Amino acid sequence: MSDSRSQGGPARCCMPTSGGAHVAPAPLLLSASRAPAVPPAQGTVLLPGGEFLMGAEDAEGFPGDGEGPVRRVRLDPFRIDACAVSNDRFAAFVAATGYRTDAERLGWSYVFAAFLPAALRRGAPRPERTPWWCGVQGAAWDRPEGPGSTLEGRGDHPVVHVSWNDASAYAAWAGKRLPTEAEWEYAARGGLEQRRYPWGDELDPAGEYRCNIWRGAFPTKNTAADGYRGTAPVNAFEPNGFGLYNMAGNVWEWCADWWGTDHRAPRAPVNPRGPRRGTDKVTRGGSHLCHVSYCNRYRVAARAANSPDSSSGHAGFRCVL
Repeated sequence: MSDSRSQGGPARCCMPTSGGAHVAPAPLLLSASRAPAVPPAQGTVLLPGGEFLMGAEDAEGFPGDGEGPVRRVRLDPFRIDACAVSNDRFAAFVAATGYRTDAERLGWSYVFAAFLPAALRRGAPRPERTPWWCGVQGAAWDRPEGPGSTLEGRGDHPVVHVSWNDASAYAAWAGKRLPTEAEWEYAARGGLEQRRYPWGDELDPAGEYRCNIWRGAFPTKNTAADGYRGTAPVNAFEPNGFGLYNMAGNVWEWCADWWGTDHRAPRAPVNPRGPRRGTDKVTRGGSHLCHVSYCNRYRVAARAANSPDSSSGHAGFRCVL
């Protein structure tokens, strides 16, 4: 397979695409009050904004992904969810609005092959370049491993099998929006400047696991040494310096921006929003399936993208105000 280190396109190794089977966003039916009744959560954190150094020129990075150059960016203050949106919170949204996700409307979504029973793995279509993904009929946010699977015991885990369209619909219902890519990276850095991870430069400082990623040999053996073989609760591990959880690993998080790799600007941009148009939306943070040998995109400057209607078992989101 070709590597994003030498290409300008988004990192397809990390997120499988639905193959251009675009669907129009589902209509959002709001209640008369518009006041979302959602389960308790950690709430939002007010970030002061200001100027920070965005991007990286990291030896472990992927230049073709547009991680660099390092540039100064200025942001206004904003609030961001302390945690990714959980299954319980997304369930409240669906119950209030009757919303159907893109995966439900398309009839399928991508599931990691090792999470499937043999009967579903056999014969499931797989992308040629990433055969560890299976296109599973009936897989959706409330059936994350396809027919017969449930969310039992995972109410506090991040919702997955949600597209950019679905994330945007939830955000609108909650009176919020998706973060810009600049907002996301500023938040992920937790007040640290030019560090590789939200907590510093060492992946496992003093042997302590700080994120949910693939531990072992990808894609054949995951030791789950960090405690999780699949997703972890949205408030697992220590938060970063801003009090935000899981800004590295666990699930990829959708951002508002269209994908682009040209970050040149005559002066420090203020509240940048990415290209005006495109075909793919940016995702950030990496997931529980990222591994240093293949996709170490759980670094704060790492980037990936996918089409707005694509969904998988390792992509979710959080919102901002």
